[in-house]
Amino acid sequence: MTKGLLFVLSGPSGVGKNTVLDELFKTFDGVSYSVSATTRKKRAGEVEGEDYFFMSEAEFKKIKEDDGFIESAVVHGHHYGTPKKFVDRKLKNGEDIILEIDTQGAKQVREKYPEAVYIFLLPPSLEELENRLDKRGSENSKSKKIRLKNARQELKEVHNYDYEVTNDSLADTVRKIKKIIIKEQQRRDS
Repeated sequence: MTKGLLFVLSGPSGVGKNTVLDELFKTFDGVSYSVSATTRKKRAGEVEGEDYFFMSEAEFKKIKEDDGFIESAVVHGHHYGTPKKFVDRKLKNGEDIILEIDTQGAKQVREKYPEAVYIFLLPPSLEELENRLDKRGSENSKSKKIRLKNARQELKEVHNYDYEVTNDSLADTVRKIKKIIIKEQQRRDS
């Protein structure tokens, strides 16, 4: 059986990673989503086990101590991690999977899965990124300031990725990411 491909989608907070993947999954079933664990509070509309595995800090630390994450990071004061068993089982079964993680997590994944395909999602501009954070409405002024500061640092990581896609139009961005996934699947299968 052919091993599945691991795709990693990264970019700064507010760039639209979730929105892009939500739209991709409406029309494309060639890759499945890896659900991450987090200690942050659930936002309105988020579903346990679909958007994230929400857990306490103690639960998270126990899994991390047992080497149960392929990556983990503290982002904006909250712990995030990708469950190792979930990803490895999918890949072993020949399923392609995509992780939506920050740049800190992508560095850790690269150490363990150098063969993965890394895609960086860029905002059209920092001003547009700030507008998107405002529209999302989930940030107070202090957390928005932290996210924008972090975004400037994260944007410096783009050269470590196989592909970069600017998220200026949702339809175009989804089309480009779908094209990358299909290209890599064809490369593997040839």
